[in-house]
Amino acid sequence: MANTISIKEAIWNQFGASLDMLENAIIMCPDEHWDTEIGFWYASYHCTFWTDYYLTTDPGKFAPPPPFDLSEFDPTGKMPDRTYSKTEVLTYLAHCRQKANLFISELDTDKLNKRWINEYKNYSFLEILIYNIRHIQHHSAQLNLLLKQTTNTAPTWISQAKNLNTKNKE
Repeated sequence: MANTISIKEAIWNQFGASLDMLENAIIMCPDEHWDTEIGFWYASYHCTFWTDYYLTTDPGKFAPPPPFDLSEFDPTGKMPDRTYSKTEVLTYLAHCRQKANLFISELDTDKLNKRWINEYKNYSFLEILIYNIRHIQHHSAQLNLLLKQTTNTAPTWISQAKNLNTKNKE
């Protein structure tokens, strides 16, 4: 009989793998390409910010951790007041990993069906998790393309995270 996994484990396997892929792209970016016209730092920050936001059960009460602000919500496309360092973005991503880990570990049928509602979206918690994975993968792919174009190398595919508490780098 094949091993079976819970829905929570399956969600974490894919969510954790998407976070790992984003982290690997950020780590692989050479310092000289971080803050250039190709926008590597901003795509990394943008993806991390929205990951955090979509993991917030009540989006109306969302506040990113310092030093980050709410400039991503500006409808004019206002950029943050400064470039965030690779270390700052990776620290923010670690915050998101912990938040995702907790969010997913507390899932049950009732929570999966609760609503995540903002001005533009009305999704179940399950759907916002899937949406979030897609968003992370979209930007991870962009960052991998930028790496390939500028350094001729990019991180490899990660199929799944090992479990709720361990990252898998295969």
